[in-house]
Amino acid sequence: MTAASAPLPPASLVEPEEVDTTRKSTKMSRADARAAAVKGKLSSPWTSLIAILIAIVWTVPTFGLLITSFRPRSEIRTSGWWTLPWNFELTLENYQEALFGSSTSLATYFVNSIVITLPAVIIPIALALLAAYAFAWIDFKGRNILFVAVFALQVVPIQVTLIPLLSQYVDWGIAGSFWVIWLSHSIFALPLAIYILHNFMKDIPPSLVEAARMDGAGHVKIFFQVLMPLLTPAIASFAIFQFLWVWNDLLVALTFAGGTTDVAPLTVRLAELSGTRGSQWQLLSAGAFIALVVPLIVFLSLQRYFVRGLLAGSVKG
Repeated sequence: MTAASAPLPPASLVEPEEVDTTRKSTKMSRADARAAAVKGKLSSPWTSLIAILIAIVWTVPTFGLLITSFRPRSEIRTSGWWTLPWNFELTLENYQEALFGSSTSLATYFVNSIVITLPAVIIPIALALLAAYAFAWIDFKGRNILFVAVFALQVVPIQVTLIPLLSQYVDWGIAGSFWVIWLSHSIFALPLAIYILHNFMKDIPPSLVEAARMDGAGHVKIFFQVLMPLLTPAIASFAIFQFLWVWNDLLVALTFAGGTTDVAPLTVRLAELSGTRGSQWQLLSAGAFIALVVPLIVFLSLQRYFVRGLLAGSVKG
């Protein structure tokens, strides 16, 4: 009897390790096959063509607005931005008037947006890190129920909370200040922040935490010296989410700071310009790109962390 036709050993004689190895190899082969199929679909010429068309359709209006922001007012009123190649005339007066003009003064609102955004990013991250650590590594009664309750808060619409929060701020005597915007954005961001940071913490090998405990480290030392260095991508990913949301927010800012010029962000002023300066398109287009430049820089410089934030918790095993 040849080796090729030799009978296989009975199932009872097969080692469990061999069975596990065979199963794992089968699962990996199936996963590789699915990955190859998806990769083939995404890399097909038709998929690339559709992606290019979508990118062009999405980019053309923005490109036209950018050209309009540099064109003189007289050219904007008489011709479209696509006439630039044979009617080339650009100016920086639109940006100068939008930033420092007496009727617009977007520079002040630009500073307000920075003052609002930075604490509104730092505060929820600091609180969410502590809560996520407790949910991930501290065993206490009702932990799972409380985590589900915190996660379910994401379903609550922001509009439902605006009037109760505004009434509470008035009772506390802090209405019309930066504190109301900082607190509001922090409250709205905490459920998602805790969820994202918790998922990242659960992906950290428990052996690291157990080794630190064996060496006599407490919760504070484990949090700052063991986990914090590993959580940099998670913190950066949520910081990008929160920065973009707060910077581009209009609803919360309009509710809590719309009537106060000293604390109103750039989005509130642009909304006012769209109603009062509808005939001066050069100021609106310039103001739009003044508001766009900071989040664009943040997104392009930290794009890899943004993608990791989108995929947080979606892959396990």
